[in-house]
Amino acid sequence: MKTTRIIAAVAATVGGFYAGHVFTGGDSVAARQFSGNAVDQFWQATPPGASGTAQPLASFKGKSVVVNFWASWCGPCVKEMPALSAMQREYQKKGITFIWLGVDSEKNVNAFLQKVHVDYPVYIAGFGGADLARNFGNNAGGLPFTVVIDAKGTVRSTKLGEIDETELKKTLNAL
Repeated sequence: MKTTRIIAAVAATVGGFYAGHVFTGGDSVAARQFSGNAVDQFWQATPPGASGTAQPLASFKGKSVVVNFWASWCGPCVKEMPALSAMQREYQKKGITFIWLGVDSEKNVNAFLQKVHVDYPVYIAGFGGADLARNFGNNAGGLPFTVVIDAKGTVRSTKLGEIDETELKKTLNAL
């Protein structure tokens, strides 16, 4: 039974990415071509926030940031949210910002947020958000995917799959 669920989750993830690229034609905020390295490309993105208003990610430049690529239909993404939320509250006091970047449709993200209250910035990159994640080395295109960027713009860690709280805290404590 557990194997069937895992296979179904993997199939849904792959199918979602494929459908997102086919149906959006790559025409999303995150799918645009950028120049420079992955962090520079990330700062250039201006995805809409959950409220629908475009939000320049460059406003976080110069700060330590944890970026979590997720989707409402991704079981492991939803499962790790409470741990990430708790860390966000803890590390916010230390000047570290957590950003959730939805690799999903605006409709799905907003429906999800009506059911699950979050107190951190949520942006919607659409399925093209996988392209931003690829820039950080997520060639598999899987979710969740977490990136830690320090205040100098250096990628300190990346993690494909659910976070390891101990490892992430170790990275954050070193910032």
